[in-house]
Amino acid sequence: MKTEKENSVERNKEEKPVNPANDSWVLRLYVAGKTPKALTAFTNLKKICEEKLEGKFSIEIIDLLINPQLGAEDQILALPTLVRKLPVPVRKIIGDLSNTERVLVGLDLLPGS
Repeated sequence: MKTEKENSVERNKEEKPVNPANDSWVLRLYVAGKTPKALTAFTNLKKICEEKLEGKFSIEIIDLLINPQLGAEDQILALPTLVRKLPVPVRKIIGDLSNTERVLVGLDLLPGS
């Protein structure tokens, strides 16, 4: 997979609860090639973003088979891994993102149980 940008990115520097209607999200999905798990993770992520973030997001796909050095910045140890860069704080979710409720809690879009 190549790097793919989805919408324009506006930086959010405040550490406050996020209102997805007002803030832009910067998400990175680290994968290792076009594996079924990587494709599933991207499909699930895109669906969640379109439903919950109202078009105010960008998704960057980083294929560590092509650029392995790019995983060092976010300390990637397992794949696929989603990293929420903005809004702060940074959050990571590992796996194919098929458990929507868990992803929403991990991204701080749903309160934890």
